[in-house]
Parts: sequence; C-alpha cells; structure tokens
Amino acid sequence: MEQLNTKILIIGAGPSGMVAAGYLHKCGVDCLVVEKSTFPRFSIGESLLPSSMENFKEAELLEAIKSAGFQKKYGARFLKNGKIGEFDFSQKYGEGWDWTWQVPRADFDLVLANEIQRKGIEILFNTEVTKVIFNGKKSTIDIIINSQEKKEIKADFIIDASGNGRVLANQLKLNAAPKITGNSSIFTHIKEKNRPKGKEGELITFEVLNNKTWFWYFPFSNGNSSLGFVSTNNWFKGFSNDNSIAFSEMMNCLKYYQKRFEDEVPLFTPVKLTNISRNVNKIYGKGFALTGNSGEFLDPVFSSGVAIATESGLKAAKLARLDVEGLEVDWEKEYAQYMQEGISVFSSYVKEWYTGNLQKLFFHDMPRTEIKEQICAVLAGYVWNKSNPFVKSHKRIIKNIARLIDQEEINI
Repeated sequence: MEQLNTKILIIGAGPSGMVAAGYLHKCGVDCLVVEKSTFPRFSIGESLLPSSMENFKEAELLEAIKSAGFQKKYGARFLKNGKIGEFDFSQKYGEGWDWTWQVPRADFDLVLANEIQRKGIEILFNTEVTKVIFNGKKSTIDIIINSQEKKEIKADFIIDASGNGRVLANQLKLNAAPKITGNSSIFTHIKEKNRPKGKEGELITFEVLNNKTWFWYFPFSNGNSSLGFVSTNNWFKGFSNDNSIAFSEMMNCLKYYQKRFEDEVPLFTPVKLTNISRNVNKIYGKGFALTGNSGEFLDPVFSSGVAIATESGLKAAKLARLDVEGLEVDWEKEYAQYMQEGISVFSSYVKEWYTGNLQKLFFHDMPRTEIKEQICAVLAGYVWNKSNPFVKSHKRIIKNIARLIDQEEINI
C-alpha cells in the first residue's frame, strides 16, 4: 500500500479546512488535504458573517474571494406581521468588518479550494477517510481514492474539518446531545427571472411566521436565490410527504413573499434535513482537533455556521502548528474553552429567538440605538468581544430586556 507523509492532515476542503490550510502554508508548515467529494459540490451555509473576513485575510484567501464577484452582504432584515427589524453592519457596536458576502457554496468553496491549490497545497478529492489509528506521535490514516485506490497517510496531527461527514466524531464516538433540538429545514434554489432592483433584490431577508418558524431569502450575484424554511419537526408534519408539494404549500403560508416567487421553478427538488443541530463531547484530543460542523452546529437562524467554522479552523491551525513543532499547547484553555465562549453566545441568541424573547427586541417599535448596535455586533459574528454587554451578559440580558418590553405593553 502506498504511503503518504505530512505534518498536518486536514480532512475536508470546506471553508474551515481551507482557512486552516491557508494559514499553515503561510507559516511554512507541511499539510495535506483530503476531501470526500469532487468540486464543485452543493453545500448549505450560504450566508457569511463579517467576523469571518479577518480569518480569510489571515489565511491569505480574502483577495481570491473578492475577485470572484459574490453578492456583498451589508446586513440583514427580519419581517414579522408587518413589522421590520433591519440591521446594518456599519452601525454595530465596536470595531470590525462592516460587510461580507452571501454565496452559492458550490462556487464559493471552489474558489477557496482553487486558491489553496494555486499556492501549492495538494487536495486529494474524491478521497474518503476509512480509518484513523492514533499511535503515539504519528497517526495512521487509511483512505480510499475514487472508491477503489487504497492509500495510507502518516500525519503528526489531524484537523478534522469534515463538516457533516463528522469523520472523527463518528469513529471516536464523540457525538453528544445537541444544544438545540427538534428543528428541521427544507430548501432549494431558484433562478430569479424578475428580481427587483436595490434592497429587495440584494438584502438577505428572514420572514418570521411564528416564534418557531421562519423563511429565508438569500439572493446571489449569479441571479440565483436560496429559499428555505426552518421550524420544529412537528410543524413539518402538517405538510405533504412529497418535498416539492410540501415546499409549495409552505410558500403559501408566507405573507410578504407569498406571491414573489410563484412563477419561479426550483432548480432542484427541495432538500429536507431533519434534526439539523449537532454536538460532540469534546473537540480535541491527543493529535487531533475538530473544527466547524465536524464538532458542533447550532441552527441556521443567525448564519453562525461558517463564522464558527473559519474561527475554529484558524485557531486549530495556529495551535496545531505549535503542537507539531514540539511546543506545549493547552488545548483545553486555548481551543475548547475559547471556542465554547463564542458558541455559547450564539447558543443563547438561538434559544432566545425560539422562545420569542429576542424577537421582541428585534421588532420593538422604538428600539434604543445602543441596544440595537450591540445586538448587531453579535449578528455580525463578534461574539468574543466581552466589552459588548450583549456578549458578556448573554445568558440573562435578552430575557431581562424582553421582560421590560412586556411591562411596557402592560402599561399601555
């Protein structure tokens, strides 16, 4: 059996893996990427957050993305029963990027992978990891290329950025109960023939049907748009078992967007994902680290997926570099605790969205400017900035302000 050798093996060529590879290449660290799919390939997670921009920049990927001409994202709009909650990233609390992109992931991931290969990093596509053996300092990884050619890789460290493939989580039995439970999603793309000009055809928008159910509209620069619903598993039971019929029935539940897309034909049969949240009981071990969705996925509502993926990919690469150089790394403090701090903030926002408390803040008739700016910073992905009260006190501040809003309504 042919054997390959590398300092750091990266499993997965999505944003997390490519950020890790870009950083390691910049630092002169030998790495190899294996990817189960061939590119381009469809993936969900199409809305980025401004906080990821610095990660792309540090991994020397930002200029390649800029040149691709993706739709710029300057904020997000939420609609519910005639009320509007709109957030402009340029009006957020604190420093940071004021914009990012909304992207068809097949094209976006291909741009990242092409740039990584242009730098000279090898990506083995159509390559499945079948077994990992941790034996002291160097791991042995069995792979199959093109479903037939077997090879072996020796690596000092593994960064598992396999996303929903969850290679190490499955092999090492690390899967745990998710923080958010009972939600499913259904989505498709359309070619928007009559897209409006300006904000209506550019701005990411979420139409909220009720506290538990919402619809997304993500317009892309190529003329296509992503449409999807997220709700409880029970809500989905009220529609047809045929995904195409069910999606059409759900579209009729909308108010703002009900007629907008009635003449558009889906580019593919709507895809349904059940119980979309994922979790693990640990995101690192001797000789490995899990990044992005290979570790934890919360919920699509605030587009935290790629933000967490790029942050964890970059952080894991920085620490893995030190690890393979023989330096002492406190993975618990510098990686697990660090990542959990940010994920915990996003988790609080997701949970309070579905209780309805956060929606009360979003749709308040006269929101206080400083509160809106602080919430906007979280929506932009700056969930590690503890100078922001909505980060530092995330476990209680949303509930407290929602309670005050309820008291206002009682006093009216």
